[in-house]
Amino acid sequence: MLKRTKSLLVLVMALALFVAACGSSDSGSGDGKLVCEVTDTGGVDDKSFNAAAWSGAQRAAADFGAEAKVLESQAETDYEVNINSFVDEGCDIIVTVGFLLGDATEAAANANPDSNFAIVDYAYEAPPSNLKGLIFNTDEAAFLAGYLAAGMTETGKVGTFGGVNIPTVTIFMNGFANGVAYYNTQKGTSVEVLGWDPATQEGSFTNNFESLDDGRAFAQSLVDEGADIIMPVAGPVGLGSAQLASELGTFSIVGVDVDQTVSDSGNASVYLTSVMKGMDNAVYAASDEALNGTYTSDLYVGTLSNEGVSIAPYHDWDSKVPQALKDEVVQLRQDIIAGNVSVSG
Repeated sequence: MLKRTKSLLVLVMALALFVAACGSSDSGSGDGKLVCEVTDTGGVDDKSFNAAAWSGAQRAAADFGAEAKVLESQAETDYEVNINSFVDEGCDIIVTVGFLLGDATEAAANANPDSNFAIVDYAYEAPPSNLKGLIFNTDEAAFLAGYLAAGMTETGKVGTFGGVNIPTVTIFMNGFANGVAYYNTQKGTSVEVLGWDPATQEGSFTNNFESLDDGRAFAQSLVDEGADIIMPVAGPVGLGSAQLASELGTFSIVGVDVDQTVSDSGNASVYLTSVMKGMDNAVYAASDEALNGTYTSDLYVGTLSNEGVSIAPYHDWDSKVPQALKDEVVQLRQDIIAGNVSVSG
């Protein structure tokens, strides 16, 4: 009888521990606060913009005693469903990631005035009071990368291509091409940009953000035309370009969104630099507001001046970039911030 009683006691204690474990979140939340993210297609592990935003959401949750949750969109038809699912959960803030979620996010904000929203890469002319846009002047940082690429090319040709022809993609391509043009003006050179014409706003697009095979194919096409530095603006698609660069050893990559030397460490040696936008910090700041009662719909704009955009360290390329060119890039950054150089060409 005593043995049976002890067994029952052990069982009860085990069940109690199990229930306690199930009731706690990964972030250690104890008050039910939620930071929720809806990704664009490409997934939260895209080593690019979805992942960067998720990092900010997780950091905010950890710092402010909340739980972070994410729903990954497999197609555009998932946007509304995922957003509404988080509305039903009562999230303190719902962060949507990407320009393509703009309409679905605005509709949800209008329909649910008691829920707070933030969206990466979208600005509204007159947003509802519960919707904050998080945008980035990535053309400023891409201008620096274009200048750098023009100074590093050995073939006299550099290239770029996009995922989808939308403003948050083409802003990178515009800045890159204009940076090359500025280098040509300053140095009397004629470095050519393949894959994008800022004057006509026409160029090369894979029309997706998922296919690594397209990343390889589009990069190969630019290499065949003579490019030895390529900037893919296509999220995970660009990882395919980096893989090809590692295999061929004939061209380098300018990464986007995050420091891809770090996020794509398996291909670290091919990244000359990356055009970074601080999506993690922007999402963190918006989540801070929502969780701590200071939320506003004021637009967040990341710039070189506030370090919301930047270029990554040269890492493996540091010894290969001439010191004079490094110094010129540093000075160019200061000139852009001061308004002495326009990145719009």
